[in-house]
Amino acid sequence: MFAVASWPCHATGEPLKTWGTAKPEPSQATTSQVPPPPPPSDRPTDRPQDGALPADGTGGHLTTPEPPEPSPEPAPPAAKAGLRYTLEGVEVRGNTSTLARVVLRYVPFRAGDVLDVDDKELLLTRFRLLGTGFFRDVELSLRRGTKRGYVVLVVHVVERNTIVVNDTWLGLSADAEPNGKARPLTAYGGIDVSELNLAGTGIALGGAMAIADGQLGLRMRLGVPQFLGSSWSAETQLLYNNAKDFFGTRDVLVDDPTQTVSQDYAVVSYRRFGGLVGAGHEIGGVATRVFFDYRLEKIDATLPLAASQRRGLDIEPIDFYLIGGSSVLSTLSATIVHDTRDEPFLPTRGWHVLGRAEVSLSPLGSDYPYAKLGLRGSRWIPLPWGHVLRIEGVFGTIFGRAPLFEKFYVGDYTDLRPHRALDLAFDRRAAPNFFGTTIAEIRYGDYATRIGAEYRIPMYRGTKSIYGVDFVSSVGVYGVANLRDLTNPARGYSGLSRVPVDLTFNLGLRADTAVGGFAVGIANLIGFIPIRSEGP
Repeated sequence: MFAVASWPCHATGEPLKTWGTAKPEPSQATTSQVPPPPPPSDRPTDRPQDGALPADGTGGHLTTPEPPEPSPEPAPPAAKAGLRYTLEGVEVRGNTSTLARVVLRYVPFRAGDVLDVDDKELLLTRFRLLGTGFFRDVELSLRRGTKRGYVVLVVHVVERNTIVVNDTWLGLSADAEPNGKARPLTAYGGIDVSELNLAGTGIALGGAMAIADGQLGLRMRLGVPQFLGSSWSAETQLLYNNAKDFFGTRDVLVDDPTQTVSQDYAVVSYRRFGGLVGAGHEIGGVATRVFFDYRLEKIDATLPLAASQRRGLDIEPIDFYLIGGSSVLSTLSATIVHDTRDEPFLPTRGWHVLGRAEVSLSPLGSDYPYAKLGLRGSRWIPLPWGHVLRIEGVFGTIFGRAPLFEKFYVGDYTDLRPHRALDLAFDRRAAPNFFGTTIAEIRYGDYATRIGAEYRIPMYRGTKSIYGVDFVSSVGVYGVANLRDLTNPARGYSGLSRVPVDLTFNLGLRADTAVGGFAVGIANLIGFIPIRSEGP
């Protein structure tokens, strides 16, 4: 349910070598004879996406009509053998609304550089331009310069609609009334929309809303590349959540102000209001970026006086992972992203690796002392018959006492339950339990992992409003746990059933369109088929 599109490429002039698929179009050219500013560090999107490169892996075809003399400068001994020229300038073509300087931010080559036509940075530059969401097509090519041994790098872009749907949420869930009585079926929905290239400046402005019965999540964000003329990008974000959550895997005893009552579930209500400021920068080439964020939030929570539930064969008190009344959350985080995908929504090759570390700042007033680490990596592999295989691994751990919405939620790791949207948990049900393990006892955990594979079959490719549609199937194994679930599992389980892991899978369609990417799966509906989700 992510959105960004997939795009190929083009150039004009007398190309020496091109990276992309050519689609000649008349356009105005803008040439830079001076070094372009350093590329920005726009916040990445975690969206799967599509696109295709030639099977030779070069990203394009090679045409060499009377190539100019190579630069007389000798290559370093360790340099890869290839044609080398001196770069005279960079020329941008095809941009009608996007400013040329915005395009040049993503080009790491400067006038005077010695350019190797086999440099992988050329292909990565194309991928990075596609990943901005500004363009449907991008092609890099070389043409003769004004002097012997000199060339001009031509960047030809085909712009796309930059008002895109980043994410959509629509589905069914089972929740509970405020008094804890279970309800069999409710609906939820939401949308995340952005203008990725405001007035052609590269500034991103976006907002999101998620809604369910008794729950509302709102987000507003602004991203500015080359903040105050520097090589750093900047981002600010505001958030508001009016949320509730559901606890209990069996009959629950809840203490209210007057009596102890038996309920289906214990219901927690809380509000969050706050914001985030951050900065980003590219490191080690166009494929790797680092971001630093500071977050401050105020939380108001209404909790039952006390509640208990069955865990295995025992009755235990429920931990709601929130402080009753008002509390403050203050954190500092660092994120590093390495992205070599050829397309952002329907990739056919490349890596996307994201690592994140966050620490709560108790000295600055945070009431939740914790540290959180996460790592997610995906590899897309093109298969000889045109299909695409994706391998993914996700790992996370928390040290200390994180608030409820920062803990790992079982629904985010199984496709058979609704994922959280804007940190809202819509479903009260325990995880499906195909393996009959202690996963049935767990809703939130301090440790999480998922290893899976996705198989994609292209069904349609176009050039107008719908760029591609793929059939997608996925399968994986996941686990969520707290420390005591590993050291002191719930009584009533034995052997491997004491390990909280289970199976997840999905089938559906993924489409890349002019207004973003969309995914439709059947796993959420399968989740309503009676499946064992309780323990002994």
